[in-house]
Amino acid sequence: MMHSVKGRKTAGARLAVVIVIVLEALGLSAAWPQEPAQPQPRIEKEFEKQEKIYNSRGADVPSRYITDRALSDYAELLPSGFCDALGNLGSTDRWLDVGAGAGEAILDYYAVGEGAAPAGKCTRLAGRARAVAISIEDRRTDKWRQQAALLGDGRIQYLAGKRLRQYLPEELEKFRIITDVYGGFSYTETLSEFVERVLSLLEVGGAFYTVAQGVRLEDGKDKPDTRYLTELADAAGRDVKMCSWLKKIGCVQVTCESKTDWESPLEAIKLRKLCSDTSVPRVKLLKFEAGNPPGRRFQLEP
Repeated sequence: MMHSVKGRKTAGARLAVVIVIVLEALGLSAAWPQEPAQPQPRIEKEFEKQEKIYNSRGADVPSRYITDRALSDYAELLPSGFCDALGNLGSTDRWLDVGAGAGEAILDYYAVGEGAAPAGKCTRLAGRARAVAISIEDRRTDKWRQQAALLGDGRIQYLAGKRLRQYLPEELEKFRIITDVYGGFSYTETLSEFVERVLSLLEVGGAFYTVAQGVRLEDGKDKPDTRYLTELADAAGRDVKMCSWLKKIGCVQVTCESKTDWESPLEAIKLRKLCSDTSVPRVKLLKFEAGNPPGRRFQLEP
């Protein structure tokens, strides 16, 4: 009996060797990981550290974790054409701001509509569209509450306490413009799912405006000493540019503007939804290091 078991083990080992040889002959590789998987306990600890950053208050808020970006900051960071697109929104259109912090950009949008000083480069705004701010943590100020009460009719809404993926489609409905300035796009550990959800919330013809810091630039003009915060790799472990990955999405037009003159190189990104049948290439998380933004490495799935 022992001799029979040993024989089966030997035969199994031989079969495994034969399979590998055949795969190599066909120019394929065995489905073994290209790099070791992230130890689960370690990555869970990083997630816990990140949650503390999200929930920080007062003196505990990290210096670079900015929660009160103005609309002028959006105009500077997001792709050209953003202000015109925002200014063209009508009263039936809707704007979603992901990772909105205190909602300053939305407040500026309505202040301009009331005849206040122009918000930086955004000078043609009318303050007519309905706007929704989303944040993991509730950072509304008295200024927000007063403006929301003054406008009435749910003209501006603030949603907090959940991540974008946790909202049901009927809770949010559809939007003409979605913005994300160092919000979920820069922080999520489920990148494919995040982009997928954003596109599902866009109207056909609508656009998603965002920015990625510390990524490999589409124009290839990376600084030699760049510290990459978000990295992507293909199944063989070779580096992939963020915009190259985004351009694999079906039914979406992708525009990228590389900004090399910043301290950390930026990619200003616009995704325009061309039809409802979008498909986002899947990536899996390999590494996550808490920060603002966090360090992340993803790998494209075959």
